[in-house]
Amino acid sequence: MPPHVAILAYDGLCTFEFGCAVELFALERPELGVPWYTHAVCAAEPGPLRALGGLSVHVPHGLEALDAADTIVIPGWRDVAEAPAPALLESLQRACTRGARICTICSGSFVLAHAGLLDGKRATTHWRYLDRLAQDFPRVDVQQGVLYVEDGGIVTSAGSAAGLDMLLHLVRSDYGLELAGRVAQRLVIPAHRDGDQAQLVARPLPSPGEDGIARLMDWVRENLRTQHTVDSMAAQARLGARTFQRRFKDRTGLTPLAWLVRERVSLAAQMLETRPHLAIEAVADLAGLGSAESLRHHFRKQGLPPPGRYRSQGRALSRLAG
Repeated sequence: MPPHVAILAYDGLCTFEFGCAVELFALERPELGVPWYTHAVCAAEPGPLRALGGLSVHVPHGLEALDAADTIVIPGWRDVAEAPAPALLESLQRACTRGARICTICSGSFVLAHAGLLDGKRATTHWRYLDRLAQDFPRVDVQQGVLYVEDGGIVTSAGSAAGLDMLLHLVRSDYGLELAGRVAQRLVIPAHRDGDQAQLVARPLPSPGEDGIARLMDWVRENLRTQHTVDSMAAQARLGARTFQRRFKDRTGLTPLAWLVRERVSLAAQMLETRPHLAIEAVADLAGLGSAESLRHHFRKQGLPPPGRYRSQGRALSRLAG
């Protein structure tokens, strides 16, 4: 059966964050050829519920619907200074105990902190609230400069738009890299962004002199098995190493080597999905990652399941699609 997602609604609902969750999990996607998520919108309190923008929201389910969810999404919270009702906190605690994945967007992390579900875990929230989260909940390992972080089945994300990055991470984990890329394409957003302060800085458009970096990126993608260094890539782009690194980071938000690893992981994931008889060691070699151990390491860093499980999930989806 496809994963079942419960999306929380509450009085004072953050409409953008709520809309992101609905777009990802409630919209039918027959073009993907797999059974997509099922969903339920659940009211955190008796209605009618008001939403930002002067809207009223009628919600068909109550907190009892959280008990059947594989994943729960909390799309923000109305006031970081307000403790949620005990009934909501207890429902989330039960869900966590039975192994449900619980995810928050922006200020929604405060709900999980009040429930005690972030104690001893890495978590994040909007940059405006990071200090408050750390001050009010000292047992939480608050992460700065990230778009989202997953720790033990709990996934928290930074500001509102970072919620989309987190939700695509969930799709990658459940359905694989290729399908997540197609969902991102339909949303007209990048399939993956890396969290960094560079995300908060407006980047200038590339000048004509930077076309060498674009050509380099295309060439590297066609030669990922080749060993690359910063110096060799700089030479290919016909730039000095320091100038190359600075322009590459301005262009992509990533260092050249971080981008290279991401491209190799993407290729490896594609081969795992499309070439089921190719040994994992061979996949690692063809993608330029060297060994199965290195492949597992980089999959883990990218938030993906181990390669063997990633491939098994792809086969299961293929059977469901058939």
